[in-house]
Amino acid sequence: MQEIYFDNSSTTIVSPAAAEAVYKVMREDYGNPSSMHAKGVQAEKYVKEAADAIARILKVSPKEIYFTSGGTEANNWAIIGGARAMKRAGNKIITTQMEHPAVSEPLRVLESEGFEVIRIPVNEKGLVDMGALEEALDDRVILISMMYVNNEIGAVTPVEEIGRLKMRMVPKALYHVDAIQAFGKYRIYPRNLSIDLLSVSGHKLHGPKGTGFLYKSDKVRILPLLYGGGQMLALRSGTENVPGIAGLGVASREAYTDFDAKVAHMRNLRDRMTAGLAGMEGVVIHGMEGEAGAPHIVNAAFVGVGSEVLLHALEERGIYVSAGSACSTHKKSGSPTLTAIGAPKEEMESSVRFSFSELNTEDEVDEALRVLAELVPMLRRYRRK
Repeated sequence: MQEIYFDNSSTTIVSPAAAEAVYKVMREDYGNPSSMHAKGVQAEKYVKEAADAIARILKVSPKEIYFTSGGTEANNWAIIGGARAMKRAGNKIITTQMEHPAVSEPLRVLESEGFEVIRIPVNEKGLVDMGALEEALDDRVILISMMYVNNEIGAVTPVEEIGRLKMRMVPKALYHVDAIQAFGKYRIYPRNLSIDLLSVSGHKLHGPKGTGFLYKSDKVRILPLLYGGGQMLALRSGTENVPGIAGLGVASREAYTDFDAKVAHMRNLRDRMTAGLAGMEGVVIHGMEGEAGAPHIVNAAFVGVGSEVLLHALEERGIYVSAGSACSTHKKSGSPTLTAIGAPKEEMESSVRFSFSELNTEDEVDEALRVLAELVPMLRRYRRK
């Protein structure tokens, strides 16, 4: 049976080159980068090379790249560490109603500490209400935190416009962007976008799990979450995950090699899937259309068929998709994204996400559409019985 993996927004297969880098460091160059002998120096070289590679992609300084255990840590550090560092300047934080739990949950922690969190609404396509955002900005705002690409419906936030608005109205506030679904899909230059803090996860772009980084502008200050040996300029203590960092560096370089062709290929797959789904009865597609949306995510509600029922029916045919966010803590209360865009309950209960990588093919999309055309009417009839 052919295996078709359309859950790349949950995780991706590690690239052969990244896996080789991880293995080599684990088995051959296994020193502690804080050690002064040759093994330590070699390990430190891997960390430096990865920081250099990522810095070139973002057009920033390698000293502004801090490696983390993943996107969740990077988001938590940016939000909690940033807000606590800024608390003498104010207590107001701006976000949206459809953030990933790795953003929304740290914000709840800050609310328990007395910070005020304003959640800006979005429209039915997932676009931030810029009027409401501008109205919320005042001299008490210390942090703006928003995701670049929504992980469930692929809605794209106007990060550049928000950066300009931030610089005009609250220039001293920190601007954090969760780029976990955007890095490798967009060219991102934080300095041009007025971004102070940027979070990225390695396993979303064919790197190893348990890896990620936080870009922190050298012009801003945040407090550490981890204390100890003073690694990462005393801001993120703990022995660096050198094998993972080496793999992340390789995966990052690969993501931006032949970048335009890879993104065009993913967008072609997305458009092909969207067109096929649009021709099916009782299917509602969520998110932004065409070039406005992310190139790799399609979210569709198969009204009358439960999300998990369809997910497992597809799984039996070797097709792997997602019923919402793989990291969501809101399974019982419903998707925060679909709630924010005003999707009716029947759509929330029947939504499935297809997410692509450059490794997927048109034939896989066509096969998935063929299987869906066969399964969905049958599952609807079964449910009515």
